[in-house]
Amino acid sequence: MVFDQAKWHRVQPVHVALAIAIFGILAMLIVDHGPWARPHPQPAHIAYFKTTGEAVRAAGARLVPTAPKSAIEPDPQMPKQAEPPNPEPGLVH
Repeated sequence: MVFDQAKWHRVQPVHVALAIAIFGILAMLIVDHGPWARPHPQPAHIAYFKTTGEAVRAAGARLVPTAPKSAIEPDPQMPKQAEPPNPEPGLVH
């Protein structure tokens, strides 16, 4: 019995890649343009202030800077810089 391979219809890698690409594009369109991706209007009391500082002062709080670094705190441990493998001539270490 001789099989005619020209009549065989098998899934080719091109068809699989095309199906995955179409699925990916459709998924991106649904995620990016769905009803959940619309901009939500902010209530007036949130959108009124332009900076965080303005909102803090309007709420009656104080805005204080971060405390400076303690002098007792050691510098972070870092590896020592290695000597260059070929030092320039004329430099004394």
